[in-house]
Amino acid sequence: MIEDAVCVVAGGGNGLGEQAAYELADHGARVVVNDLGTEVDGTGSDPSVPEDVAAEIRERGGTAMAHHGDVSDFAYAETLIADTVAEYGRVDFVCNFAGILRDGLSYKLSPEDWTAVIENNLTGQFAPLRAAAAHWREANKAAGDDGFDRQRSYLAVSAGAARGSLGQANYAAAKAGILGMVRSVSTELVRSDVRVNALIPNGYTRMTETVPEEHRPYTEAEMPPEKVAPLVAYLASEHAEDLTGCTLYAGGDRVGVFSDPAMEAVGVNPEGWTLDSLAEHFREDVAADVELARTDSYL
Repeated sequence: MIEDAVCVVAGGGNGLGEQAAYELADHGARVVVNDLGTEVDGTGSDPSVPEDVAAEIRERGGTAMAHHGDVSDFAYAETLIADTVAEYGRVDFVCNFAGILRDGLSYKLSPEDWTAVIENNLTGQFAPLRAAAAHWREANKAAGDDGFDRQRSYLAVSAGAARGSLGQANYAAAKAGILGMVRSVSTELVRSDVRVNALIPNGYTRMTETVPEEHRPYTEAEMPPEKVAPLVAYLASEHAEDLTGCTLYAGGDRVGVFSDPAMEAVGVNPEGWTLDSLAEHFREDVAADVELARTDSYL
């Protein structure tokens, strides 16, 4: 399964990432717990956050080390991968739960809050993926014709907000960007025997608590964060061999696979479309069976 696999858990100091770190370690993986130890909005920094999780794993009899730093920093991301290889000799799996929230309606959202969320949630996924991909590509070449003894795997964590979410234009843009990134990079790395997937999780975390209690979509009892972790462990295991380029779901008692974006309707005009012909035919003919006012689903 994943015994002795070397797994990096970015954003492993709290919430879903913390539970994933425990799950991986409980199945015998050697875990590197990364976290910057910030508040939900990305402010502050506390090295005790990843260390506490790593210490808990060691107390349970597992193997873990803490690594404090910001995965949106390209140089740090390279150091994280390099230090993992130096400590354990390899990297088998990277899952990335790191992220922040700074909500606000689009016309009130500051440039600073837009940039911070994009940097933390999107660049923060790409930087460690880039570092791991470079390492894995060279390692696969060095392995010669036999290749890896087991496929390597990267899991980027997105969110349901990727579909759109009221007051979260920055967060939604970052999380949607992750899905396009995964579909692109999975194609690049398949030849190096590397899987790249995205996860849309549902679990009660401190981010959930930023929503007023009466508006929270679920309680901790309904969506405990530990229910997401088994799918993470599965994606780290050899049972997920050749599963790549997918967007998966885990929450409560459900796991699933999302479809990729697909065109719902198409209209063909051999003479070419004009403003007048679109005005006449788009709603009635091209998109007759398609819901065109979709804002209710983003609330």
